[in-house]
Amino acid sequence: NEDVLPFFEEHAARISTILSDNGREFCGRPDRHPYELFLQLEGIEHRTTQVRRPQSNGFVERLHRTLLDEHFRIKGREKWYESVEEMQEDLDSYLNHYNRERTHQGRGMDGRVPYQAFLDGIVTGEAEAEVIEEAA
Repeated sequence: NEDVLPFFEEHAARISTILSDNGREFCGRPDRHPYELFLQLEGIEHRTTQVRRPQSNGFVERLHRTLLDEHFRIKGREKWYESVEEMQEDLDSYLNHYNRERTHQGRGMDGRVPYQAFLDGIVTGEAEAEVIEEAA
């Protein structure tokens, strides 16, 4: 998605590692596969889950269930989509709600929205320098 890297750059956060399943859209020959090549060019380590073990990527599996329960099953009853673009607009709107408005009780969230948890987890160069000074 063309939104991901700019989002991280905007927040001065570097992506060091990506975890994906072993699907063909993510995995292939490192010297030919577009996704693998892209990650290499960006200096991002690519890790994959264990084959046939979805629980090794539990956060994503839980997100899929939440998307089904809170978005797709509801919208599927309320609205007839005329285009993929229209469906994408509704999904983008829900994801904005999910990340910036909907509080979460999951591990490490403590009732925060994911966007706030992300911001709280960013170590800026300034904060990193303070940590180094304290350790010295």
